[in-house]
Amino acid sequence: MSEHHPRVMPVIGWREWVALPELGIPAIKAKIDTGARTSALHAVDLERFTRRGVDWVRFCVHPHQRDVESSVVAEAEVIDERIIRNSGGHSESRPVIAAVALLGAESLTIELTLTNRALMGFRMLLGREAVRHRFLVDPGASYFHREGPGAGKRGAKKRKKRRAPPRPRVEEEEE
Repeated sequence: MSEHHPRVMPVIGWREWVALPELGIPAIKAKIDTGARTSALHAVDLERFTRRGVDWVRFCVHPHQRDVESSVVAEAEVIDERIIRNSGGHSESRPVIAAVALLGAESLTIELTLTNRALMGFRMLLGREAVRHRFLVDPGASYFHREGPGAGKRGAKKRKKRRAPPRPRVEEEEE
């Protein structure tokens, strides 16, 4: 007979503030998208290069929607190249990087595909591979972790009222 071990998982909303410290991004709004397998980051001016025999990419991120003045230039090792089908059904080859993402009190190493998301509502998608077995998603809530490490000034500006922190839910872990 299998023994179940309950595990408390933090609750996140359908959109959250995330920090990507290794990329120099203290705060970016991310849409939690359980329909997307891989996470995606808005990146433009991609420049591929080789460093000590390893493929790298340099890119520019405008972390805030409708703000092309603020930008961050980052570099990361390319760990893969994937064909990704976007929400419009079109396929595109994208470089994949690994990065540490901070969401609330959690620090996650995630894979990010780099693509131009200028016309999309969010500069970052956090896909199901990044959130599975780590979080429970409340699709009716937003910004549970506004006060977390990725909050930044923009997260604090729009606060209208302070919410009580979400109560953790217990999920039975499968073995």
